Amino acid sequence: MTATTNARATGVASIAAPALLGLYGGIRLLAGSRAPGPGWTAGHTALLAGLLLFVPVFAELRRLVAPRRPAGRAAANLMSGLAYAGLLASAGQSVIDLYVGARAADRAEQNRLFDQIQGHPGVLPAFYTVGPVLFHLGLLALLVTLAAGRARRVPVWSPVLVLAGTVLMAADLDLITIGAALWLAALAPLARRTGRAGRPAAAAL
Repeated sequence: MTATTNARATGVASIAAPALLGLYGGIRLLAGSRAPGPGWTAGHTALLAGLLLFVPVFAELRRLVAPRRPAGRAAANLMSGLAYAGLLASAGQSVIDLYVGARAADRAEQNRLFDQIQGHPGVLPAFYTVGPVLFHLGLLALLVTLAAGRARRVPVWSPVLVLAGTVLMAADLDLITIGAALWLAALAPLARRTGRAGRPAAAAL
């Protein structure tokens, strides 16, 4: 039962994580959502929830890599480590954004608080410019490994879609929803795979 439940939860997370990122991208296009208020809070809450759902997704991707040799295991651990480190940085950025949105009364105070927080040594690279990049690199590296392996655990187009979505989101934040849709399509095979993995265990009960 536990294995089946975990498989189903991972399958749901594979869809819900990019969907919530897309929801954030959609909310931030609404008027007033980029200043303190309900739109800012709702959008960044969806973003944080989506990021946290990548924890089981990364765990499943690491499990599927399943290298047998020590060098392969070290490489797989490095890729998943990068992904988790970037995820932590991205989640930290979301927490900072939620904090600033809750504390600031208007856009001017919001900007002042951001300048104050990001002015602390290490905050800007750790949570805004360098750290979050590791999230994308780790995800892409895991998918490339799975697509290039003999077993072809994911289709070759999965890392291509993730790369395309990442480029779109990096080029223009207004394209987050489109980029997230590409991520959702890229991770859909993982959801189907975990769903199939859970069914035999359930049938055996």
